[in-house]
Amino acid sequence: MFKSLYFELGRELVTPGIYGAMESSHKFALEIMHAMRLFCLGNWGKVSAEGKEMNEIALKDGGRLMGTYKTCKGKVWIITEADRSVTTVLFPKEY
Repeated sequence: MFKSLYFELGRELVTPGIYGAMESSHKFALEIMHAMRLFCLGNWGKVSAEGKEMNEIALKDGGRLMGTYKTCKGKVWIITEADRSVTTVLFPKEY
């Protein structure tokens, strides 16, 4: 669905909690789509300076990527695994 110029996303997944929240709130669904666009562009959202640095290193060396975004349903994480096989959108409590 989404394409990044900087890294492979692999399979794009959402957890059951994210899926249910998207079904119940059009606003939240739009926020998730926006967060995915930002993530694909290398905008990691509300991560710490250390987290941004780790993502920049991971882009070069092949590590896990993580973005944190604020939504109307609370904080969500987007994680792309180090092998770039899957990108998952989840609530932190689902980790």
